[in-house]
Amino acid sequence: MSCMDIKGKKICVCGMARSGMAAAELAARRGAAVTITDLKPEDKLSGEVKRLEAAGIKALCGKNPENSLLDQTDILIISPGIRLDLPFVEHARKAGALILPEIEFGWRFCRCHSLAVTGTNGKTTTASLLAEIMKLRHPASAALGNIGEPLCARAEALPEEAWAVLETSSFQLEAIVDFKPEIAALTQITPDHLDRHKTMENYAAAKARIFENQDADGFLILNYDDESCREMSRAARGRVIYFSRREEREVSLKDGMLLLNLDGLRESVCHRDELRILGDHNLENAMCAIACAAAAGVPLDDIRKAVTGFAGVPHRIEFAGEVRGVRCYNDSKATNSDSAIKGLLAMRGPTVLIGGGYDKSADFSEWAALFAGRVRKLILIGETAEKIAETCRAYGFTDIEKANSLKDAVTVGFEHASPGDNLLLSPACASWDMFDNYEQRGDLFKEFVGEMRK
Repeated sequence: MSCMDIKGKKICVCGMARSGMAAAELAARRGAAVTITDLKPEDKLSGEVKRLEAAGIKALCGKNPENSLLDQTDILIISPGIRLDLPFVEHARKAGALILPEIEFGWRFCRCHSLAVTGTNGKTTTASLLAEIMKLRHPASAALGNIGEPLCARAEALPEEAWAVLETSSFQLEAIVDFKPEIAALTQITPDHLDRHKTMENYAAAKARIFENQDADGFLILNYDDESCREMSRAARGRVIYFSRREEREVSLKDGMLLLNLDGLRESVCHRDELRILGDHNLENAMCAIACAAAAGVPLDDIRKAVTGFAGVPHRIEFAGEVRGVRCYNDSKATNSDSAIKGLLAMRGPTVLIGGGYDKSADFSEWAALFAGRVRKLILIGETAEKIAETCRAYGFTDIEKANSLKDAVTVGFEHASPGDNLLLSPACASWDMFDNYEQRGDLFKEFVGEMRK
C-alpha cells in the first residue's frame, strides 16, 4: 500500500493521550501543518505541550477545536474516546474534512502486512499471542493499537516483511474509512459499551467494520460458537475461517487436542494442557490465533512453539502471588460481565471476589448467577457497588461487603480467604470512576497483595 501524501495539509488531532500524540507527531514528520487539542487545561498537559511545540505542532488546551479551525482543516484525526456525534465532529464533516481514527491514519503509512483483531473479550490475549507467533516469521512484527503502543508511533519503521498485529476496539472501528487488514479476526461479541453505542446492534455493527473493506484476497477469522460472529460471515467478501470448541471446523478441539484442518493440512497443534493460560476462554483465544497464523502462512512448528510458550498478558487472570496459602489473581482487564465470568470460571476452588467500578449501563445477572457455590465472599467497590449487590441478592447471594477503596477491599479479602482459596480482582466494570485505567487498577492490586506478604 502506498502512503498518503499529506505534505502541506492542515491536520487537526483531537486528544493528547498516547494515540493523539503519536498521530500528531507522525503528521508533522510527513510535512503537515498540525494542530492538536485537548479538553484538559494546559497545566495538566505541560509536558505534552512542550514535546509537541518542539516538534512544530500547535497545541490548544482546555477546549474542543473551534469552527474557525475546522473550516480550514483537511483531516481531522480523532482519539477513540471521542464520539462521532459531537457537534464539532459534525461541523468538520460538513466542512469537508476527512475524519479518521488514529489507527487508520497510522495504517495508511504502513508498508508491512496487517492483521487486526477485535471482539468484546479476548482481543488483547489473542493479539499478544499472534505477535509472538509473527515475530518468529519476522522479528520486527509487533502488537499495536488498542493494546498499548499506538500504530502511528511505529507505522513508518515497520519493514515490508513484518506484521502489524492490531488490537482494535469498537470506538476505533466505527470511524474507519478505508482500513483494510489482510486478515481480520473476531473473538466473540457480547454486550459492552452500550452507554456509547446505545444498542447491541450498533455495537456489533461497529465491530463488523473490521472486515468491511476486505476483498476476495482477505481472510476473516470467526468464532463459530458465537452466533453473532456466524451471522457476520454472510457479509464477508474474503475467505472465512472458523475456530470452534464444539464443532469440527478449520481449528477445532477434540479429546483435548487443538487441531488444524486447512488447505489439506490436518495436524495436531498441541494438547490444551500444554497451554500456560487458564480457562476455556483462553483456549478460544489460542484457537483464534492459530487460525490467523495459519491464514498468514506461518509454519505449524512456529505456531506450536509460540502457543505452548505463551504465558498470557498482564491484568488478564494474571497470577499475582500466593499469600498464606491464598492464590491471588489480577483480572483487572475484566471490564464487563462476560469477561468477569470467564475469569471466575477459570478459578479452581473457592474464591473471594473483588468487583465493581465505573457504570457502563451493564447487566450483571449472568455473572451474579454463578456466585453460589463458587464465591465465598464478594467485596464491592466503586459506582456500581449497590447495583451489583442488588443483582446478587435477586439471585440469593448475600455474602457481600462494600469497601471504600481497592486497598480496603484487598485487606477485607484476606480476612475472609482461607488457605487453598483464590483472591480474585475481576471487576466486571471499567475503572474510570476511581482509576486512570484498568492497568493502574491492576498494578495497585498487585502492590497491595505484595504488602500482605510482609
